[in-house]
Amino acid sequence: MISPTSSGIGGISQHVQGLKNFLENKGNEIEIISSENTFTIPIKGLKNPSFMISSFFKSKFKKNFDIVHAQNPISAVAMKNVNGKKILSLQGDFSKQITLLHGHTAGNLSAKLEKNALEWADVITVPSKEMYDEYTKNDYNVSYVPNAIDISSFSQDEDRRYEKQLIYAGRLSKEKGILDLLEISEKITADTHLIIIGSGPEESKVKDVEKNFPNVHYLGYQSKKNTIKLIRGSDILIQPSIMEGGTSSTLLEAMACKTPIIATSVGGNKETVIHMKTAYVVMPHCSLEIYNAINDLLVNSEKRKILSDNAYKMVQKYDWEHIGQKYLDVYNDL
Repeated sequence: MISPTSSGIGGISQHVQGLKNFLENKGNEIEIISSENTFTIPIKGLKNPSFMISSFFKSKFKKNFDIVHAQNPISAVAMKNVNGKKILSLQGDFSKQITLLHGHTAGNLSAKLEKNALEWADVITVPSKEMYDEYTKNDYNVSYVPNAIDISSFSQDEDRRYEKQLIYAGRLSKEKGILDLLEISEKITADTHLIIIGSGPEESKVKDVEKNFPNVHYLGYQSKKNTIKLIRGSDILIQPSIMEGGTSSTLLEAMACKTPIIATSVGGNKETVIHMKTAYVVMPHCSLEIYNAINDLLVNSEKRKILSDNAYKMVQKYDWEHIGQKYLDVYNDL
């Protein structure tokens, strides 16, 4: 497998870890090229380009694999070098994400890279039905494989620090809606505490809000184990994403922890986030709706229980034991 990252709590990292563990448990040998074992420049705007170049040269010495699985278009440059059937997994609309984060020039370059990567792959996997419909229109060989989590690995321990505890866990970047979440900081009552976990380009803004509001607590990067404990110990998990590819791993984790969810219905989240059945759905870019949803759920324990119970039932089909088999089917069909 080739991935820009293979450790941490980010979506691609968790995907690589989960798929690797599943495949090894089934008796397969897995080798990974990632930023953890390949030279990269750890500076904003240079990490991905440097990984793309260094992984390209590193892959020249990797030959004769049965399957070469790239986890995004950046990884596909190295994928092209290696002998074996080639799979490209897309986690979202790559060029749109780059445009949102880095502007139109970078977005146009990433669109060209994505187009090439799609042509190099023997098969493409996408994590949402929406993406499946989009890419099959262009005559690519596409398989729909949702994101997954390992439910059995979750600790039953919880970390509750406040009587009323909200949590955001994820990348601190525009497409995740973190700026919309920060807008509610001045509105929530003093006895309601918002815990924020993660890292990313908007970290300085999160820290500024924390300085001004004593009920906002930025914990930075946390291990997967600590993150799960904090999610399980919270009254509500909030995910105000503007853009998602497949169903968010964080949403799946909250569902498995029976923690009620407030989320936007975007991308693959549409397949799991059903208003007043599995989650309280809000519009993207609408901090007022987030605020109203928080107030509604905090005073209604019965409503929270209905949402969390329904979500827990749904998340069972997203366990790696089910989703991993879908990847094996894709591999075996090549």
